[in-house]
Amino acid sequence: MALRGPLELGEKVQLTDRKGNMITIQIESGAMVQTPHGHILHDDLIGMSEGSVVTTQTTPRRAEDVDKKKPWKAARSIGGWQYAVMRPRLADYVLSMPRGAQIMYPKDIAQVLSLGDIRKGMRVLESGAGSGALSIHLLDAVGELGELTTIELRPEFAHIARANATVYFGGDPGWWSLLQGDFDSVAATLPADGYDRVVLDMLDPWNRLSEIERVLAPGGVFLSYITTTTQMSRLAEALRNSERWTEPQIDETLERSWKAQGLSVRPDHQMIGHTGFLVLSRLMAEGAPALRRRERGAKDTYTDIDREQGPEALESLGLRDISDRKLRKVIRDLDHQRSVLESKQGN
Repeated sequence: MALRGPLELGEKVQLTDRKGNMITIQIESGAMVQTPHGHILHDDLIGMSEGSVVTTQTTPRRAEDVDKKKPWKAARSIGGWQYAVMRPRLADYVLSMPRGAQIMYPKDIAQVLSLGDIRKGMRVLESGAGSGALSIHLLDAVGELGELTTIELRPEFAHIARANATVYFGGDPGWWSLLQGDFDSVAATLPADGYDRVVLDMLDPWNRLSEIERVLAPGGVFLSYITTTTQMSRLAEALRNSERWTEPQIDETLERSWKAQGLSVRPDHQMIGHTGFLVLSRLMAEGAPALRRRERGAKDTYTDIDREQGPEALESLGLRDISDRKLRKVIRDLDHQRSVLESKQGN
């Protein structure tokens, strides 16, 4: 993918109008893109500089082609509408590219790259290529000096991911090994301590910890993207129950854009809320147990009260009690508030 210079045949181009509506296309010889306001010829874009403005042309229509029940639709063929021409950012490309599986949002991918400390020259193992959104970012981050190995169970998803990456990079990235099959079988063939980072996007990552411990180098970072609280909790407990993993770090990223126009400065009414959780942990060296924080004995967050019977069961939970001094203050405040209310009603 070219970074600068005139636009070329085969490149992706992003067209944005004054309302912020975007159209992403790939330039093809002799092709035409139909917009809501006329059409644009691809040949007119070849050789154009980024930051230029292109104007739509009126699309000729025969009278018999006009829908008489919806005549207003004919207005969509009228030209004269302007679009700014740019090469898409990686985030724009990912959101607009063809996809089969649901992609990971850019806000979560950014956290994967940052919290996972994924840098140039690293060897990264990924499972769950999907449509290739995360794979493209990982390939871009490690660069040609690094290596990305991706395990994808479904061949059709592998095909989509490779095609999206090939279009983005302008050719098949040679530092990417895309392997098809289930994670356990494929990971068993990979070298021990062969990877600096492992990133999973799958339903049951807690069942893969033993194999990850084998292929990840000591000190390496493990990151898992999961969408539900039950998955997050189960993975966190599995990591804690093992002596090989540091205390899991759990993050969720929310995204909200703002409008700033004159004196009207406010957040957008819509935002990208929950999409998933990122669970991060690092692998300890063999024979060096992970350090765990000592929990206070007064709290029990593991006992299921529904399975306990009798008042002695409640006592065994070690529930936090309120002090007598605090209790007297609460009662005194409430009695005062009630007396004020009663005096008001008596008047």
